[in-house]
Amino acid sequence: MIRVLVAEDMHLIGGALAALIELEEDMRVAGRVATGEEAVASAVELRPEVVVLDIHMPGRLDGLDAARELRERAPECGLLMLTSMGTPESLRRALAIGARGFMVKDAPPTRLAEAIRRVAAGETVVDPDLAAAAITGRPNPLSRREAQVLRRAGEGAELAEIAAEFFLSKGTVRNYLGAIVTKLAARNRLDAVRIAAENGWI
Repeated sequence: MIRVLVAEDMHLIGGALAALIELEEDMRVAGRVATGEEAVASAVELRPEVVVLDIHMPGRLDGLDAARELRERAPECGLLMLTSMGTPESLRRALAIGARGFMVKDAPPTRLAEAIRRVAAGETVVDPDLAAAAITGRPNPLSRREAQVLRRAGEGAELAEIAAEFFLSKGTVRNYLGAIVTKLAARNRLDAVRIAAENGWI
């Protein structure tokens, strides 16, 4: 029996994923969580064979951060990353962390079940179109912290808010944003957000 932990902050989607998994005779849902922190804590406690992890979640740990911690604290758990909008950069990051699977959320239910089985068996499962795009796409020039800062800026967060969230000074956040604009050859911060979003870097 393959025990699966579902980590998805949107309750409707999380419930649908859990229901689909429970329909499979060889799987059961070991737990459902809604944040990256809960995903790490539950996986460490429950030790499921597979963690189905949304790549974008609220809280201190997004999906990729949670995946990174899980690789260290529960390395035996296979990670299957889900995203509503797959990009070559998010795929590269997930695979670099050690995720075994990467799928878009609108994939057919049968593909999800098969992906879980393959990840549980130690195989790697990647959307073929994304895999091709990742090979040919432009590499991300932003560091992980720069991407986090720019993402929050793009969401409308003020300098002080971003600084407090990442335990930085406002001056450091300002320096990050200036460096990002330069790296992306953007006209301003708003243009930098656009360029990074279009390339899947945030």
